[in-house]
Amino acid sequence: MFNLILFGPPGSGKGTQSERLISKYGLKHLSTGDLLRSEIAGQTPLGLAAKSFMDKGQLVPDEVVIEMISSALDNNPQAHGFLFDGFPRTTAQAEALDKLLNQKGTSIVVVLALQVSERELIKRLLNRGLTSGRADDVNEEIIRNRIAEYEKKTAAVADHYKKYDKVVYIHGEGDVDEIFVSLSREIDLRDRA
Repeated sequence: MFNLILFGPPGSGKGTQSERLISKYGLKHLSTGDLLRSEIAGQTPLGLAAKSFMDKGQLVPDEVVIEMISSALDNNPQAHGFLFDGFPRTTAQAEALDKLLNQKGTSIVVVLALQVSERELIKRLLNRGLTSGRADDVNEEIIRNRIAEYEKKTAAVADHYKKYDKVVYIHGEGDVDEIFVSLSREIDLRDRA
């Protein structure tokens, strides 16, 4: 099973590249936001547990999110692998994910980290804000705070996977097709299934 994490700050192109990678490699997209919404809509025990935290304005505990990921893995035995998007966001989550995957006889093969300058990220997000309807894409100060939050917390996840020599940095500026070719090259080097 080929599991990868696509990593990068807001506006780095993760969404665009995820769709293309999923299509090319037959991966199952695992977005924790989508999992949460699906479990809540299905009124599953995990969804109800998550909703009780969210209704109080609290973050859903890592254990609940890991259980949802476990369930998604079990429910997709035909998948060639999984592309993790939006998770893990902390070192503790990365360690919990590694433990879960190990229990299932698999692991993260590679972390592909899109690198984009702050100036380019701000430009992209402000442009996206013109059509996305997302309030957090129209205010430059909020965008800068999101990027800083990413750097402060989520970048530590890359440090976790660097210990296992699993992180590859990809230049995320320029032609979308060229970036896709760079990502695909890294997957092809590792995907022996």
